Amino acid sequence: MKLGAFSVSLAVKDIHVSKAFYENLGFTVFHGEIDQNWLIMKNGETIIGLFQGMFEGNLLTFNPGWNQDAQPLESFTDVRDIQKKLKGENVAFSTEADETTKGPASFSITDPDGNVILIDQHV
Repeated sequence: MKLGAFSVSLAVKDIHVSKAFYENLGFTVFHGEIDQNWLIMKNGETIIGLFQGMFEGNLLTFNPGWNQDAQPLESFTDVRDIQKKLKGENVAFSTEADETTKGPASFSITDPDGNVILIDQHV
């Protein structure tokens, strides 16, 4: 099962303050719209997302179909196939992807320690 690009999505209180903080750690803006309260920042291969007012807490995010540079992969496991496999393992879902569709979709699960994991396919 290929989960794709990995990042940590942070629920931030003030995106401008958080942007400045992570820039001090060597991160640069990779994608996003600060006026829409979201940025994706990168330091080498490490990716973080800053999201103000969009999530209640931090998320571990995987993007099937993308590499760490947000470029499409030739081969990847579709989000619906990942969901079907996890359902077969009796994993509980917080949200589910519509398995009758193709293309972009997402689902979320929570690990045993309460960490939310978002599987978010954009292709």
